Amino acid sequence: MSFSSLRTQWFGNIRGDLLAGMVVALALIPEAIAFSIIAGVDPKVGLYASFCIAVVIAFVGGRPGMISAATGAMALVMVTLVKSHGLEYLLAATILTGFFQILAGIFKLGSLLRFVSRSVMTGFVNALAILIFMAQLPEFDGASWVVYVMVAAGLAIIYLFPYITKAIPSPLVCIIVLTAFSIFMQLDIRTVGDMGELPDTFPLFLFPQIPLNWETLMIIFPYSITLAIVGLLESLMTAVIVDDLTDTPSQKNRECTGQGIANIVAGLFGGMAGCAMIGQSVINVKSGGRGRLSTLFAGSFLLFLILVLSDLVRQIPMAALVAVMIMVSIGTFSWSSIKNLTVHPKTSSLVMITTVIVVVLTHNLALGVGVGVLMSAVFFARKVSNLLAVESTLAAGGAQRVYRVYGQVFFASAEQFSASFDFKEVIEQVVIDVSQAHFWDLTAVGALDKVVLKFRREGTAVELVGMNQASATIVDKLAVYDKPDALELAPGH
Repeated sequence: MSFSSLRTQWFGNIRGDLLAGMVVALALIPEAIAFSIIAGVDPKVGLYASFCIAVVIAFVGGRPGMISAATGAMALVMVTLVKSHGLEYLLAATILTGFFQILAGIFKLGSLLRFVSRSVMTGFVNALAILIFMAQLPEFDGASWVVYVMVAAGLAIIYLFPYITKAIPSPLVCIIVLTAFSIFMQLDIRTVGDMGELPDTFPLFLFPQIPLNWETLMIIFPYSITLAIVGLLESLMTAVIVDDLTDTPSQKNRECTGQGIANIVAGLFGGMAGCAMIGQSVINVKSGGRGRLSTLFAGSFLLFLILVLSDLVRQIPMAALVAVMIMVSIGTFSWSSIKNLTVHPKTSSLVMITTVIVVVLTHNLALGVGVGVLMSAVFFARKVSNLLAVESTLAAGGAQRVYRVYGQVFFASAEQFSASFDFKEVIEQVVIDVSQAHFWDLTAVGALDKVVLKFRREGTAVELVGMNQASATIVDKLAVYDKPDALELAPGH
């Protein structure tokens, strides 16, 4: 990375990054506490994790302006481990998760994201927007009318203040104004302090106190693998969203490695595993954050808030933060996708809707995206298989039939390929012209073997012409029709 690029990423937007970092830090506190409660650990575990991960990822991540911290998706995976074996095993699993993610970066698994279709991406975004909104609903359970008024006032500030000035992020103004009003009026409403005790010391370096043996590895291994996959999936998908929001590229494989390093540090300083947060990343971007400085300052200011300004932070009304998160959910949801349901192909719309439903019902991002990717692959294979065509003409006075193959021959179209030939026709020679076709896999080669050997068993000479270099490579390696004992080796013979 050149010095000018490095300077731009760190100091190209100092004022915007610092202000955005403040907003993010304030919004991180209740979420980190809530995710700690979900995982069944002390609030400081989530807060320390958010501090460590945000600070470390600012230096080693592949996406400037993206916020990583303790997340709900990761917390859900940890519940059983914490309940069965306790916090120390969770810290060990967090460290192992980091190693797995580093390996993913080394082996460039971040590049696999290009196989995730736009429909799955849109479904992922919409599902997260819905989950973010749903996560705010418990704040209204049994709440007085004052809470509703405060949330409405917060949304009004967020959306109307930019008309006055955009110099200060409106979410930050929302939090400050509603906090001041709540303290001045001595409102009896839920605050950040009601969510859990804030830590009062710096995180300490401690290696997990667990036996280092095979049994321990077998306990934490499945959790670490799952955490690594969920964390990378959410991080890489969030990176794509921030790429689109800022119209700038990111380094996906570096992000994998960076997430791993950040999780190792978090585990060694008493924090739970985390990953990129779409909600906080959108808050950061919408508040003017663009560079690595915003992420670093968000993590640093978070620690400053809980250690130095904890008395003030405890008095922040949850209504103010709910208003900010509702803004995030509204801004995250792809409203154009609703209009496009009637415009886009039915298969694309079905993939998007299914991804949304699975994620929302299971709260499992990896499962939802996995189902979406699988459906996209099936629809793609079906579409491509329909592009295969085989035409035939008689030549040489009726003694020769020429078959011309057009399209892609692979596992989904191999059966159609085989069924396109008339093996019972009494003819001296068959020429199969594959100059307009491509053979992709073992199933395709097996189908070619089957066709050639069937003709030969009927006493018909077969000539293959026009095969491209890529197809010839796999056919020469795997086919059996040109071997001396071909009839004995033929599939199904």
